[in-house]
Amino acid sequence: MAAEFAGLAVGQRLGGDGLLAWAERTGHRPAADQRRGGLRFAFYGRVSTEDYQDPVTSRARQVGQAEALVAGHGQIVAHFFDSGLSRTLAWARRPQAAALVAQLADPDRGWDAVVIGEYERAFYGGQYASMTLLFEHYGIQLWTPETGGRIDFSAEGHEQMMLAPGWQSKREIIRTKIRVRTAMAAQTREQGRYLGGRPPYGYQLADAGPHPNKAHAAWGRRAHRLDPDPQTAAAVRWIFAQRLAGHSLARITRALNDACIPCPSAADPRRNPHRSGIAWKVNTVAAILGNPRYTGRQVWNRQRTDLDLVDPANTGLGHRPVARWNLPEGWVISARPAHPALVSEPDFIAAQDASAPRGPAGPAARWYLLAGLLRCGICGRRLESAWSNHRPAYRCRHGYTSATRPDCARPKNTYVREDQILPHPAALAILHADQGQAAARTGIVGVTAPDRTAELIDHLRAAGVTLIYDPGKRTLRTDTDDSIAVTIGQNR
Repeated sequence: MAAEFAGLAVGQRLGGDGLLAWAERTGHRPAADQRRGGLRFAFYGRVSTEDYQDPVTSRARQVGQAEALVAGHGQIVAHFFDSGLSRTLAWARRPQAAALVAQLADPDRGWDAVVIGEYERAFYGGQYASMTLLFEHYGIQLWTPETGGRIDFSAEGHEQMMLAPGWQSKREIIRTKIRVRTAMAAQTREQGRYLGGRPPYGYQLADAGPHPNKAHAAWGRRAHRLDPDPQTAAAVRWIFAQRLAGHSLARITRALNDACIPCPSAADPRRNPHRSGIAWKVNTVAAILGNPRYTGRQVWNRQRTDLDLVDPANTGLGHRPVARWNLPEGWVISARPAHPALVSEPDFIAAQDASAPRGPAGPAARWYLLAGLLRCGICGRRLESAWSNHRPAYRCRHGYTSATRPDCARPKNTYVREDQILPHPAALAILHADQGQAAARTGIVGVTAPDRTAELIDHLRAAGVTLIYDPGKRTLRTDTDDSIAVTIGQNR
């Protein structure tokens, strides 16, 4: 009886409906961190191109907007700011954003909420949807100017409001890209304008008068054009002449090195700091012979940038730019010559079809069953395919190419013919000996018949096994087991 009266008294003190009144008072109770002076915010901002934007000014503006947003609710205690990075990069690939994410799981991180000054500086496309899952999981608030404060992750209106700017940001970039590419194509085709970048080897930049854009001209900017470089133009003309005479790329490269002519990166090291500048290389000569700007025409869009997924298994990492070459049909060529030519257009076209004489057997008639599967036992390099006495063979020149003079201390070239390996049952057994279990599943253990050669080689490729050829001992072994080696046939 006394207990009943005690319960009634408690209910009266709580306002009649004890549980309801208690819940309401508890819900209106200020949070512990707010009682201590408000929320602790981590600011995140970003600026894309340092060359065309002032990071200091941009950061100050974004911080100012964030501080105005959280005024009266707390203060910013941590700053994360990425400079020189595109908004298209996922947060995991932005150093400061990744550092912020790494602290989410730390209960002693020192902040309770994230605030951003501009939505487009933080999110792009569907990034908001993926990041809010993390914020919500770790109980981190997100404050943005679009909502005037805290985002309610469970509110449908906030969700729709925040998804729209992300796709609008993506649309903005796509539209800008289209406008820029269209303008550059028109400037190349109609004006033959030099659009920037390193001048090709054999040319130097020259003043072309005031900038065509009146605003840029008022700022003192000048236009540029390409003029022949007195020091290097003759080398370009000589390279084309040698190619038209039927010389190979390697022979031309070696002649340039023998004549001690500075390679492009050595001739202009200021514009080529990423190159070694040691010597001419075959691909350098090939790039010069394939550059149509030596005809005097301005050419744009020889390369394009595609976006490939960083990791198809984790699409949240976004895309990465990959440069790929366009076919000539995709080039944009000026309607008239834009600068002095170093080679005529007919000669340039002829140089694209020129080739050094090859052996009697054409490339289509050459088959190498063991291509890519053999390594040199001396230097460890992969043996290259080579046609020897009308038969497939493999060789290793230990790093030497015909573009440079051979070192007198270099080991003698390694040669081994394909027909010296395939007919030997013991050598064929090596192809599957070190992967016994995998071979057993394929049913080829102990099989060395010639009609199973292709099957054995296919198994070798699938198992990732490499054969090591020792030219001194004329033995063959696998890269996974050096305890077994077999001797193959001698040269005939």
